[in-house]
Amino acid sequence: QKMPPSLPATINIREPRWDQSTFQGRAKHFFMVTDPRNLLLSGATLEEARRVVEDYRAGTVPPGLTEDQLWRAKYIYDSAFHPDTGEKMLLIGRMSAQVPMNMTITGCMTTPAVLFWQWVNQSFNAIVNYTNRSGDAPITPSQLGTAYVSATTGAVVTALGLKSLTKHLPALIGRYVPFAAVAAANCINIPLMRQRELKLGIPVTDENGNRLGESTAAAQKAIFQVVVSRIGMAAPAMAIPPVIMNALEKRAFLKRYPYLNAPLQVGLVGLCLVFATPLCCALFPQKSSMPVSRLEPEVQAQIREKDPRLETVYFNKGL
Repeated sequence: QKMPPSLPATINIREPRWDQSTFQGRAKHFFMVTDPRNLLLSGATLEEARRVVEDYRAGTVPPGLTEDQLWRAKYIYDSAFHPDTGEKMLLIGRMSAQVPMNMTITGCMTTPAVLFWQWVNQSFNAIVNYTNRSGDAPITPSQLGTAYVSATTGAVVTALGLKSLTKHLPALIGRYVPFAAVAAANCINIPLMRQRELKLGIPVTDENGNRLGESTAAAQKAIFQVVVSRIGMAAPAMAIPPVIMNALEKRAFLKRYPYLNAPLQVGLVGLCLVFATPLCCALFPQKSSMPVSRLEPEVQAQIREKDPRLETVYFNKGL
């Protein structure tokens, strides 16, 4: 039997498979990275994907490897290993593990219930935000603990405040309290869990990935883009199910089977998130960019010394 031709070692798997200058290309990329099925892969499969990717990057092409198999390995690798540190990310913190926790407080009208579920939700979000941070600077346990307490406390207080404002509003309006709380919490949780980036900066590179320095201006842009994406992610999952559930509760079906209320809500949210997560991640390129002129003066000077003609720098925005 004739062996297939050997795969060339010139495919750039450091970049996504699809054109990242278009929304469609970014969406295809993030549908692969955030595929929930990646969570079911064994440790051996993840390590095999890492081996294929690292060998290929080093110029070694495994015999019989096809281009589709190479890209599959690349996306398994991207879903489980941090792009800056190369470390395997915590299972619960991987972006593909965006489980529908935000809506669990919809039907909980007591303050203790809202308090508990917001704490659970924001603790989960804090892990996701830390795991999917940008940069490779280490963070101490005390810094991480301070960031966690600040982020979860701020988000929970925001949720309780919003809940108290909607006590006398119609039920349908009350159903949107979780979305407002999540939107506000993202504005608090993400910057606090990534505050080290805001203080020390994140790595900026040239087009070829050569590191040029660390920039806090790049960190600000990266975190802003992530906050916008996360709020966008929550919008369909928290705007569409309340309308459907409100309509269903007026019919005999849910009155007859009230125990189906929570599973239906979680199912609707999960369905929304499957599509909203990659589409909202795709609002901005993973490898974001900004003009050198927008960086801090000292970073500009550092870059000018290395390459006076360089006009644009690139950075990983995180997820």
